[in-house]
Amino acid sequence: MKNDFQKGKVITLSAGHLFHDIYTAFLAPMLPLLIKKMGLTLSMAGILDVIRKAPVLVNPFIGLLADKVCVKYLVIFTPGITAISMSLLGASPSYPILFVLLFTAGMSSAVFHVPSPVLIKHFSGKRTGTGMSFFMFGGELARTLGPLLITAALSLWGLEGSYRVMPIGIIATVILFFKLKNISPINTQNNGQNLKGAKETLKEVTPIFVSIAGFQLFRAGMKSALTLYLPVYLIGKGESLWIAGISLSILQLAGAASTFGAGYISDKIGRKNILLITAITSPLLMGAFIISDKIMMIPLLILMGFFLFASGPVILALVQETNTERPVFINSIYMTISFGISSLMVLLTGILGDRIGLESTFKICAGLAFLSIPFIFNLKK
Repeated sequence: MKNDFQKGKVITLSAGHLFHDIYTAFLAPMLPLLIKKMGLTLSMAGILDVIRKAPVLVNPFIGLLADKVCVKYLVIFTPGITAISMSLLGASPSYPILFVLLFTAGMSSAVFHVPSPVLIKHFSGKRTGTGMSFFMFGGELARTLGPLLITAALSLWGLEGSYRVMPIGIIATVILFFKLKNISPINTQNNGQNLKGAKETLKEVTPIFVSIAGFQLFRAGMKSALTLYLPVYLIGKGESLWIAGISLSILQLAGAASTFGAGYISDKIGRKNILLITAITSPLLMGAFIISDKIMMIPLLILMGFFLFASGPVILALVQETNTERPVFINSIYMTISFGISSLMVLLTGILGDRIGLESTFKICAGLAFLSIPFIFNLKK
C-alpha cells in the first residue's frame, strides 16, 4: 500500500547506498599518500575533491531525465562504476589521470544519489523521516567502513594495490540487479498528468532552498575540514596513518548512528528542533576537539560525528516532503546545492590550510558554523 512502510525495499536501497558510498570515502584516507607520491599542496588536494563533486552541476538534467525513465536502473549499475573508478586512484600515474577517475566516480555518484531518495520516499509511506534515516545510515556507515577498508588495503598492498578492493562494488551491483529488477517502474510524474515547467517548479520551491542553502553553507566548512582533511591534520600532529584512518572511521560511525536515529526523532519532535540542536552543538564540540589532548580525542570525535551528521536525513526529509509534481527534479536541485556548496568549501578550506595552517582553519570553520542558526528559523513548515 502507498502509505505502508515497505521495510524490505527500504533496506535494499539503503544497502545499495552503503556499498556505493564505501568507495566515495576512499579519497580522504588516501590523500596523505597521494600528496607524498605526487608532491601535492593542500589546495591541489582540495581540487581533487572538487573534481569528484563537479558532476553535480548536471544534477538538474539527471533529475529531468529520471522523471521520464525507470529510475531503478540508475541505482543498480552505479555502485560498480564508482568502485572501479575509486579503486584505481592508487595506481594512477599522474595528477590528470586522478582528475579523470574522480570525475567518472563523481558522475556515477550523481546518477545514484538523485533518484534513490525518491525511491526511498515512495517505499516509506507516511514515515518519510524514518525512511531517510535508513538511507542516510547506509551512506554514513559506508563512510565508516570505507576508510577502514582502504587503510587496510594500503597497509597490505601499498598505494598501487588499491585496485584489489574493486570486486566488492561490482558484486554489489550484481546483487542489486537481482533484488531490484522485479520492482515495478516508479512513476514520478504524478500519474501522467501534465507537469508544471521546470522554471515554475523552481519558483515555488526557491524559499525553502534559500534557507537550506544558507544553513548548509556555514556548516560546510566544518564538515569539509573534518571529513576530508582530518587524516592530514592528525598526521601533521604526529599521529600514524592507522590512527588517522581509524579516527575518521570513528567520526563517520558516530555520524551513521546519528543519521539512523535523527530522521525518526524528527518525525516525533519536528525537523526544526533537530536542526537547531545540531547547529548549536556541533561547532562547540569542534572547538573542544581542537584544544583537547589525546585522551579526549576519541570521545570528542564520537560526539562530533553524532551531532555533525544528524542534520542530513532531516534536511533530506524536508526536501522530499516538498509539495511538487517533480520530486526527482527537486531532489536533483537539492543535491546540486548541497554538493556545490561542499565543493566550494573544500577548496576554500584547502587554500586556508595552505596559508594559515589546518589548526587555524579548523577554528575558523567552527566559528562560521554558528551563522547557520538564523536560517533554521526561516524554514517554512
